[in-house]
Amino acid sequence: MVHALCNFQALLTNGILWMGELVKTPDKNFTAEERHEHRLEERLMQGGDDEVDLVADLLTKGASGARGDDTKSLKGSVLDWITLKGQSLVPPLTCNMKIDRGFHHERTGALLCPAGLDWSNLEMKTKLQSGEMSVTGDQWPLFLYADYHYDLDDPWNGLFQSALLVSAYKHVFTSPSSVDRELKATHSGNAQIHGMTRVTLPSIAYIAMQVRFALTSSPVFSCTDTVTNSERFYNSILDIFEDPDEQQEVDDLVVWWNRQIFPSYSTAQHPLVKNSALARIRERRTRMKESGSIPCIVA
Repeated sequence: MVHALCNFQALLTNGILWMGELVKTPDKNFTAEERHEHRLEERLMQGGDDEVDLVADLLTKGASGARGDDTKSLKGSVLDWITLKGQSLVPPLTCNMKIDRGFHHERTGALLCPAGLDWSNLEMKTKLQSGEMSVTGDQWPLFLYADYHYDLDDPWNGLFQSALLVSAYKHVFTSPSSVDRELKATHSGNAQIHGMTRVTLPSIAYIAMQVRFALTSSPVFSCTDTVTNSERFYNSILDIFEDPDEQQEVDDLVVWWNRQIFPSYSTAQHPLVKNSALARIRERRTRMKESGSIPCIVA
């Protein structure tokens, strides 16, 4: 998955430079899918700067448009998810205005309060509301945690497992109706459209970023906004996901997420049915490899 805040101009330029290093690599060293991708890359390499700029511009507009659609869609829905059953938000919040959200409202403020800080502390709350105490992107908010509870002794406990995150993920990647587990969707969700069969770590970080923005009072999403600090927030999550020292916790988190979003997901390996067509094809291929009789495939 491409970085949610990717600079496509830089991505294409670096990709072309990398392809230049692979130009002498024989085609037989690549899979059929990789050879297909290389044809597009070769076209970019042979094209001029204008063509590369055009492709980068189209990709940027597409990504920005999709992100904007998600931002707009979540702005109203998030209010339903943070409202306790049988209750209403006091004072009420409207779907089309965000000025009263963030630390200005008791509910959104409590959810955005950095884990480890006490929102019930009046002095601290006042400083957050006035801006005297600024919150950076790597100060993760309480809403990331299951039941909005932060375990000081075990910061991984419940991290990225809140019901709010799961609802937002389903809303964006499966369908809005799937949030309440009601099969009312009249069209395919993003996951089905793009052949997505399991949760990816960048997609979790992306949803966390979108929910965080939806709870804030900032009216317009911007990567360079130093108040919301969305890019730093997103990157700080990816950093922990990619940290080798956190591999076990991250692997467990992925399994947990897949079970929430894709009920049929299983980590178990199912053995092939004996004498089935697929089993016999695999057996034949194994015998051919052992005898060294695999025919050469000419690209």
